[in-house]
Amino acid sequence: MEAAGGGGAAAAGGGGGGGGIALHDFSGRLGEQRVHFHAMRLRDSLFLWVGSAPALASLAVAMCNPRDSIPVAASLLGDPSDTASACLAQRLASKTKKQVFVSYNLQNTDSSFTLLIENRIKEEMKAFPEKF
Repeated sequence: MEAAGGGGAAAAGGGGGGGGIALHDFSGRLGEQRVHFHAMRLRDSLFLWVGSAPALASLAVAMCNPRDSIPVAASLLGDPSDTASACLAQRLASKTKKQVFVSYNLQNTDSSFTLLIENRIKEEMKAFPEKF
């Protein structure tokens, strides 16, 4: 597992600490597959793309709800019966306490594989917290 290009921080708007947009790209070999990740941290939200080839086949959003411990999630694009994007968005929203958009564009939605995906993201979040 390796970081591929550090991404860079693009300052959007003046001001310091967390007001801009931070971009971060990384990748890793998970099982037999090379998986690429693109994270875009906005002021109060996070956009995360996961895939092996350029595509935007699904998109889901999740956000914390003050009345429930489980974040609310909705599918915005793609097959609504494919819950990989929404489930990952929920788990990341719970962890970050932000609104999270996830586009999961991999054929493999096996629970053990998605756990590898989530663990890879958590590794990167721990190594580069300012990017998330």
